[in-house]
Amino acid sequence: MIDVNAPQYCANHPTVETSLRCNQCNKSICARCAVRTPTGYRCRECVKGQQKIFVTAVWYDYLLGFVTAGLLSGLAGGLVGLISGIAGFFAWFIMFAAASAAGVAIAEAVRFVTRKHRSRPLFLTVAAGVVLGALPVLLVAFLTGSIFSGIFVIVYLVIATPVVYARLSGIQLTK
Repeated sequence: MIDVNAPQYCANHPTVETSLRCNQCNKSICARCAVRTPTGYRCRECVKGQQKIFVTAVWYDYLLGFVTAGLLSGLAGGLVGLISGIAGFFAWFIMFAAASAAGVAIAEAVRFVTRKHRSRPLFLTVAAGVVLGALPVLLVAFLTGSIFSGIFVIVYLVIATPVVYARLSGIQLTK
């Protein structure tokens, strides 16, 4: 029989007395080991196990996502570079709208080719593909002396890369 009055100790820190238990596996945990969830406190092992359910990407998803993002970002970067030839405020307005739209289009294309598979490393790989895909356009712009075009491509990358990452990972700024 378990003595309910006997002190309980953390499973990970045997010298720390605690009254907390993981609400999934019922393991004794201290405040340092406890992870607060919407349904109560859980141990880190149970939280990691729950997170693994959502990681569905396979090895070729990384390759497909990177190549798709790179090619589409290179195309979008080239188009943004062409927009820089339009003078005035209107060019900036078009570029901001085009960069956001390109980010959404790239994310949806990647989501299609990876069959909606998910993992944080996949999202980071795709974001790297967006940046590396536009680098040749940026390099050509600076080598040809078209600094204004290069600035547009840099602004495109600053806008499109987080849009792609947020769209794929499901980060919501508002509910």
